[in-house]
Amino acid sequence: MVAESDPIPEQFGRYRILRPLGRGGMGTVYLAHDPQLEREVALKVPRLDGDPDFRERFLREARAAATIR
Repeated sequence: MVAESDPIPEQFGRYRILRPLGRGGMGTVYLAHDPQLEREVALKVPRLDGDPDFRERFLREARAAATIR
């Protein structure tokens, strides 16, 4: 879980976090560097707050984002 007062993580999995891009109800979006693809990516780190519907909402949002070209 990432709170507004939490420090920015340096790494998340294989991604090196560069800076936050924004925060919303579902989590925080970071600009990150993907060393495998050698490019910058937007990485969304969800807030895990115990909401039972969170997983479905997150997947719905991810599917909608995946349709953007």
